[in-house]
Amino acid sequence: MRIENGLVFREDGQFMERTVRIRGGRFSAFCEDTDLYDARNCYVIPGLVDLHLHGALNADCSDASVDSLSTVAQYEAYHGITSFVPTTMTLPADQLRNIARSIKQYCAEDHNGASVLGYRLEGPFLSKEKCGSQETSALIPPDIDLLRELDELSGNQLRICDLAPELPGSLPFIDAVPDRIRVSIAHTACTYDTARAAMDHGAHHLTHMYNAMAPFQHREPGPIGAASDDPDCTVELIADGIHNHPSMVRNAFRIFGAKRICLISDSMEATGMPDGKYSLGGHDVFVKGKLAQLASGAIAASVTNLYDCMVTAVREMGIPLEDVVLASTLTPARYLGVQHEVGSISLGKQADVLIVDRDTLELRAVICRGRMIRN
Repeated sequence: MRIENGLVFREDGQFMERTVRIRGGRFSAFCEDTDLYDARNCYVIPGLVDLHLHGALNADCSDASVDSLSTVAQYEAYHGITSFVPTTMTLPADQLRNIARSIKQYCAEDHNGASVLGYRLEGPFLSKEKCGSQETSALIPPDIDLLRELDELSGNQLRICDLAPELPGSLPFIDAVPDRIRVSIAHTACTYDTARAAMDHGAHHLTHMYNAMAPFQHREPGPIGAASDDPDCTVELIADGIHNHPSMVRNAFRIFGAKRICLISDSMEATGMPDGKYSLGGHDVFVKGKLAQLASGAIAASVTNLYDCMVTAVREMGIPLEDVVLASTLTPARYLGVQHEVGSISLGKQADVLIVDRDTLELRAVICRGRMIRN
């Protein structure tokens, strides 16, 4: 396949008109000339990479179900998210074990839809004070034996573990986590000093920055201030128009830049579904439009996919398209250590491509692993 006449997003964060060639499911210097896609008046960008999502289409990644994972993967791919990390909620250990087993089974089989890049534990090692939608009864201190067991049960597919670093034993826990598993500071009431200590031990990431953490204040800068002082630290950001004010999103891009921001969706099972009552981590969630709330009125997870978050960041928050694309593709791929495989339109990488209307930012076509799945 050849894609011609489009403005192609490059690894340096700029657009340039050039031809993209796909052969055998990968970007190539050569290809057969029989299949041509004319991308005139369109952007050609890499498939999006979502590090943090819980579900879609009434399916939850915590269902411990291969069918649910397949439903989510197909929804995500159709909407331009061609790689993702299924994310758990805080649940009892036996449920987490079942989820790990389902991940192993799913990854051992061939499936259509977005690529699963391993999975993520967003609990149970979190702060009760900042638990948000997480189930407080299942919160436990950091437990390296449990983490190792869950990793083994998943076929070593565990990629990210969230942690509130003020919990007792956090620093030895971070030291003991295998290097291929990222530790992210999350759901935390920690101080600046505690966050910096965790970063010094290797936790160079913030989960959904601003949300479920101590605020960024002039005398108490907390984990956000610590992250800004750590050049190796990346941060996640939800740009659905609900979780963060546009000014805070713009400020995050000014402080961290697109090379240190990973846009995420944090989407739940209600994503792609009508308004109504849904579930997240054992809690009832009430959805109206883009707002998902617990019975208490607290904002729950998102009901917006990453592509729509990306468009919202550009159209409603004034973030340059180049920055938003980078923060939705190569930056999260680099954080996860899979930039050799996904995240940019480069020779040899997996051929995940989105064709986007230059005027409206409407998603025109999706190519996932070299196969046209939306046109």
